[in-house]
Amino acid sequence: MSDTENGRRRRTLLTASVAAGVLLAGGGGVYLAGSAAGEDSRPAASPAPGTAGGGGTPGGSDGASGIAPGEPDPGGGPAGTVYTAKGPLPQGPSSAAVHRPEGLVTSAEVTRLAAALGVPGTPVLEKKVWTVRPEKDATGPRLDVTREAPGSWTYSWQHGGPAGDACLKGPACPPPGEGHSPIGRGTPVSEAAAKAAAAPVLKALGQDDAKVRATQVMDGSVRVVNADPVVGGLPTYGWSTGLHIGPDGRPVAGSGMLKEPVRGETRPVVPAEKALAQLNEASKGSGPIGIGGCATDPPAVADGGQAEPAVPCPPSEPVAPREVPVTGAVLGLAAQDEAGGRLLVPTWLFTADPADAAPYTVTRSAVVPERAEPPATGAPEEGTAPVRKVESYRTDAGGRKLTVTFWGGVCSTYTATAEETGGKVAVRISEKPIDPDRMCVMVAKEISLTVTLDAPLGGRAVVDAESGQTVPRR
Repeated sequence: MSDTENGRRRRTLLTASVAAGVLLAGGGGVYLAGSAAGEDSRPAASPAPGTAGGGGTPGGSDGASGIAPGEPDPGGGPAGTVYTAKGPLPQGPSSAAVHRPEGLVTSAEVTRLAAALGVPGTPVLEKKVWTVRPEKDATGPRLDVTREAPGSWTYSWQHGGPAGDACLKGPACPPPGEGHSPIGRGTPVSEAAAKAAAAPVLKALGQDDAKVRATQVMDGSVRVVNADPVVGGLPTYGWSTGLHIGPDGRPVAGSGMLKEPVRGETRPVVPAEKALAQLNEASKGSGPIGIGGCATDPPAVADGGQAEPAVPCPPSEPVAPREVPVTGAVLGLAAQDEAGGRLLVPTWLFTADPADAAPYTVTRSAVVPERAEPPATGAPEEGTAPVRKVESYRTDAGGRKLTVTFWGGVCSTYTATAEETGGKVAVRISEKPIDPDRMCVMVAKEISLTVTLDAPLGGRAVVDAESGQTVPRR
């Protein structure tokens, strides 16, 4: 069997296994149980009727590692998981910006989204939620949008009459569970038709360039569209817009966020290879679990009141961690909750491609964690601080002016020196506090320094003198 046939077979097996689940609303934090079938194993956005979005935390939004709800656990059980790169991983930039949704949602913004969804009426502000809903018999489409950023919204069908056992017996009463839903039964629309139906909504949200998927079908008749917007030129994770398209080609449910995030401060970024190593460290399992009757159990008490000796556990067989290949990585932005609210943080998005399942995305924050500088090796001069790592370099046209970039603090001065050999140039950054006796705030900034080489750089490598690692050219 060829690799291609193998790939098709394992994806088909996974597809057939997707029968039911609890689905997370895209950005709204609203849950709805439902059955699904289709090639896409990622969750659908599924709002509950008449409910404004809250703010669930998507996979990967803990600032460390994560997966989309419903995707395989990167921990992989007690033995853990090892993610192995199949090929080189990108270095990435030395820094990237976070993005935050700001401000208040206006009535005009709600009206624009309501028109795209086909919800008639005028937005009414109730407490902190904009609502557009049926005015007469309370039956029809409804849109709820939180006023404060990020403007979580849900679109649903408002049920205006009794159903099931609460309805008077007669032909007008719908069967229990069906209520007055407009979805009905029928053949789901094609992927192309579902994407076309979602396009006006995405345009109203300013997400024309979003990555759109429409492979999933719910309840045999509803096509699910998930769209991951592009923000600041980077793909996003955990910031999805989700829409359910009925058999007649109209949206019947949806959720997402209305306020577009704006660029904030930049933060230092680690290369994908280092982030993958951190992901593997975080994915280590808890080890073997004790069996009943072993020493891990409380000592048994005999009839005479004396505790019986604990039965020692037999030697446990070593369990190898599950190995999952990583076939790609891209720098993106993942949703994360911080003290100031929800924002998008630079994150490495790894494509994991296990042999027995379909590919999935696993994430690891790309941001360098804030940390105290370790003591410098050797004996530094009195009043100096540890050296800093060189992140990147560039040269002038002649090749003798070498400009290096690194991250430093705001309360120190820095100098750069270069040690040249025939094959490489080792650059060292030295730091000296401006006032060693004064408390300083831990704020990082990107700094560039230039050193003049004795000879043009040519084909020589530039390395960080402290770590010995090769420095990328920018």
